[in-house]
Amino acid sequence: MLTIGFIGAGTTGTALAVRLAQQRYQVIAVSSRSLTSAEKLAEKVSGCKVYKAAQEVADVAQLVFITTPDDIIPQVAAEVQWYNEQNVIHCSGAHSVDILEPAKQRGANTGCLHPLQAFASVEQAIDNIPGSTFAVEAEEPLLTMLKEMATDLEGDWVILKSGDKVLYHAAAVIACNYLVTLVKLATDLWQTFGVPQAKATKALMPLLQGTLSNIENVGLPTCLTGPIARGDLGTIRKHLEALEKENPSLLGTYKELGLQTIPIALAKGKIDSQRAGELQALLERK
Repeated sequence: MLTIGFIGAGTTGTALAVRLAQQRYQVIAVSSRSLTSAEKLAEKVSGCKVYKAAQEVADVAQLVFITTPDDIIPQVAAEVQWYNEQNVIHCSGAHSVDILEPAKQRGANTGCLHPLQAFASVEQAIDNIPGSTFAVEAEEPLLTMLKEMATDLEGDWVILKSGDKVLYHAAAVIACNYLVTLVKLATDLWQTFGVPQAKATKALMPLLQGTLSNIENVGLPTCLTGPIARGDLGTIRKHLEALEKENPSLLGTYKELGLQTIPIALAKGKIDSQRAGELQALLERK
């Protein structure tokens, strides 16, 4: 089995190293700008040795993960002296494999393995890797190796081309980061009637979890609920009036989300084109 090293010992690198080691991959080396971070990773992975320099990791490992911050990846790829047929992988969601071109020019096989998951802490990341989908980008034979690795990590995989990466990452931001923003906006509204953010978040969690369950188990577009799904013009009108009075800065966001929801309601089949047009006119009204 290939020996594996990590350049960068942040949340993603540590979680992958731990999970790969648990699946009996030979994780033998780590380096990081922060010696403390490298030592913490090595403490979690039996047989993993800490090195001071990235080059030292590349010298001993047949497959090297570059799990530094995104802006540092091209620098590492350019500065390390890779050898022919070595495997060099980055885990960025936004960047394609092209940023590893210096390593490829030195004869290395280059690829990307990005876990489509939100990693808020090391322990949470380790727990959340199983069941995740991994975006894989590489040429053979590395492509097959990365697909097998994703499967061994108890995940699924999807193959991307270089041109797919930016929109793939934008989709992840919409689904993940902006969900946090929506919850923040919702809890802000609860504060207008005297409920603090922590209590509002706790109250909304079962609704959020139920919605996620519906998306997973019922699927789009059938999982859509609420006034637009029902074509309830009266309720939407009340929402707009209340927001204009209490939180006008949120009015534009509410309208735009509503307009984006109308096609989903139409696809669900609970409203017809006439009611969809009426909803659109209401939401577009100045």
